[in-house]
Amino acid sequence: MRRFLWLAAWLLGVAPAAALPVDLELVLAVDISGSIDTEEATLQREGYVAAFTHPEVVRAITGGYHGRIAVAYVEWASAWDQRLVVGWRLIEDRASAEAFAAELAAAPIQIGQRTSISAAIDYALPLFEGNGFEAERLVIDISGDGPNNDGEAIWFARSRADAMGVVVNGLPIINDRPNRWGFPTSPDLDRYYEGCVITGPGAFVVVAESFATFGEAVRRKLLLEIAGRSPPKRSARSPRAAPMRALQASYDGGCDIGERQSREYFDRRWGGRD
Repeated sequence: MRRFLWLAAWLLGVAPAAALPVDLELVLAVDISGSIDTEEATLQREGYVAAFTHPEVVRAITGGYHGRIAVAYVEWASAWDQRLVVGWRLIEDRASAEAFAAELAAAPIQIGQRTSISAAIDYALPLFEGNGFEAERLVIDISGDGPNNDGEAIWFARSRADAMGVVVNGLPIINDRPNRWGFPTSPDLDRYYEGCVITGPGAFVVVAESFATFGEAVRRKLLLEIAGRSPPKRSARSPRAAPMRALQASYDGGCDIGERQSREYFDRRWGGRD
């Protein structure tokens, strides 16, 4: 796509603006769906603010080949609800990291409904075009506490990310608290993210075992992404595997488990009415 835009500019006789080389272009796509309450959304936001001002993260950013990265921050919920909270920002030292964190901390938090990971990916993909930066590594980082249950099926968005050379990493949040709508929880969400969400060379998952530990998980994930590394593969399934296997069996498994949960939930709640 970038090559096409450059060619179009050349044919029109317009000199394209030179993009600034960076080590990484990173879109942070953060779930603010109805299963997340205001306190949990605040913990997520604070986790990112703390991570970008952490000395270890700043050292990792400035220690890269170019010594700088570009970051954008998106919050998302349903297929029709995505917001660019902070547009592309260059982070190249402590001052720029703190400025990004301060801008993020000051932005209001709004909670949405439903969970459309596919729409979040589709919203993020065009953000890489014409953003003024150029990197070999383009990454969307999806964090959330549930599977895709709204909008297009997840595998279509993953395929589009692959076609554009964009890696999708995951930060699933294990949230066993019943949400206020009575929607079922996903006790082994890490396996869903591993099998159905992440894609691309070196794509990986870092698990937040709860919202309380989200900030620590964000920092670990950022350090890996900035360095272009992946965590070691886990050799055994987590203790949450047994209840998740039972849940998957009731839905025949697969990457459409969220959609199946949603249909069953609304059939039970509304008696199958549209």
